[in-house]
Amino acid sequence: MTTSAVHTPRGPVTRKDVARYAGVSTAVVSYVVNGGPKNVAPATEAKVRDAISILGYRPNAAARALKLGSSETIGLVVPDSGNPFFALLAHAVEDAAAELGYGMVLANSDGSLAKEKRNIRNLAARQVDGVVLASCVFEPELADLESSEIPSVLLNHAAASPGFNSVGVDLEAGARIAVEHLIAHGHKNIGLAIGINVGNELDGREVGWLNALRDAGLPEGPTARSEFDRAGGYAAGKRLLASVNRPTAIFASSDMQAVGILRAIHEAGLSVPGDIAMVSFDGSTESEYTWPALTTVAQPVRVMAESAVRALIGEGRGGELQHRIFPTELIVRQSCGCP
Repeated sequence: MTTSAVHTPRGPVTRKDVARYAGVSTAVVSYVVNGGPKNVAPATEAKVRDAISILGYRPNAAARALKLGSSETIGLVVPDSGNPFFALLAHAVEDAAAELGYGMVLANSDGSLAKEKRNIRNLAARQVDGVVLASCVFEPELADLESSEIPSVLLNHAAASPGFNSVGVDLEAGARIAVEHLIAHGHKNIGLAIGINVGNELDGREVGWLNALRDAGLPEGPTARSEFDRAGGYAAGKRLLASVNRPTAIFASSDMQAVGILRAIHEAGLSVPGDIAMVSFDGSTESEYTWPALTTVAQPVRVMAESAVRALIGEGRGGELQHRIFPTELIVRQSCGCP
């Protein structure tokens, strides 16, 4: 018994090759690949998909984008995808985009305004359908997107920015909750480890810390400014420990800073929360697995991501610009002194 050999075309496989192999028109192949606009009989669709599999056909994404007037892709720029909080945020944005049939291109700014602008220019050149930006400044420059008529949403953005959709949390209220929790444990000297932003603008977390202390009639504790990462927290922790007025509790503006502070405290032969209590901000997965586990102010990452994507490419696209602020939640674990 003999079988006929499968003759595959030389060079890149085209839609015509698939149509010829399946014995259908190129229009039918297009309907199968694009899921419409016309329906294809199941038996015919099966023949086309068999031909696609055998020939190894890969649709031309650029041609499809040109035809649809859409790349079916959004861009996401974050300061550092290696930070567990931004990794969680990026994953949530990708999932939300996928629910609407879109892919995602991820870019890191590394906390650099120049690199952030370069990433935005590159995404604009790719003609993505929109950009979600977790900027390293409170008022980012988005002229490249505006000139290309590419919509954008500012994510993890606490302040309203006229002319743009934005999504964030109330940093001040979240910080106040954290500091008030430490005050309820009896602490009267509460230090602050606050992240440095590119524009040196006043962070809402610092405002919340300050207002909570003032409302309780307490003096300002020592402050250490550093990067938002583990190394920054470690450096901030050592400075706070070396302070003449060493705090009995610390509020850290990010979980990653708190991880670094924990190391500094342990190296000094002190314990958490016995000698120094701590509450951090973000609610990243890593905060649950430190020792002791961190009490943290959690941001609703998935809800924020879904809101940003809907405003960009979902039912909110093209609608009235909005600044959406979501509440935070205090996740109580052991670092604050709770059992």
